[in-house]
Amino acid sequence: MRNTAKIITAVLAAGALTLGLSACGSDKDAASDTSGPLVVAASPVPHAEILNFVKDNLAEKAGLDLEVKEFTDYVTPNTATEDGSVGANFFQTQPYLDDFNKKNGTHIVSVVDVHLEPLGLYSHKVKKADELKSGATIAIPNDTVNEGRALQLLAANGLLTLKDGVGTSATPADITDNPKKLTFKELEAAQTPRSLDDVDAAVVNGNYAIEADLKPAKDALVLEEAKDNPNSNLLAVKEGQEDDPRVKKLADLLTSPEVRKYIEDTYAGSVLPSF
Repeated sequence: MRNTAKIITAVLAAGALTLGLSACGSDKDAASDTSGPLVVAASPVPHAEILNFVKDNLAEKAGLDLEVKEFTDYVTPNTATEDGSVGANFFQTQPYLDDFNKKNGTHIVSVVDVHLEPLGLYSHKVKKADELKSGATIAIPNDTVNEGRALQLLAANGLLTLKDGVGTSATPADITDNPKKLTFKELEAAQTPRSLDDVDAAVVNGNYAIEADLKPAKDALVLEEAKDNPNSNLLAVKEGQEDDPRVKKLADLLTSPEVRKYIEDTYAGSVLPSF
């Protein structure tokens, strides 16, 4: 179309302009079309499982055409939501989302909180956290927010002390007291449960713990408290899509009594409803 615009003949130029405006209008209509299925990017466990429960048991009655697309990392669901490859995602916490938007210039917003997956410390070598030996190696997630959560978990259980006010931005450099001289192996969150044979202990996100057949409520040496926890997992969309009727239907279904019962019955305390 840019080459056409260079043609001197006025009639052809005018025609090209008209065609261009028409094409732009068509693109806009396609982008705003909400008649197709709502495609949601999700981590396999428990997010995709919860979504598939909704799809199989609740969506049809609510008039929602739902498609679940699974991802095993914490980056692609957000980039796919930003570029429109999917209509929503369900895998992350608000602190993680805020950090991701800030670092990547994305425009993703929360729609509704659904559940909490408590972060836990696990080990194949000791039964209690205080049995960790001096110089023990702890695997922790390497993304900003989950690394901070991991260190806060260890601090809350007396294994180390952190600078005041660091919150979920904490890194090992913020440790002010480390009586056991713990060392840290920073890994992608999905790799932490696989490291348990190679380290003395690992802090593992709830979804990856469940995928690895760990039972957070039973197997964790220490576990995040649910009360007043800001790290609920949420349904998110690109800014401007919050009023998509499909998204609203899904938000209602994800916070329904049926989903609460499914979470409580299926995960036995390893995943906790946030509504």
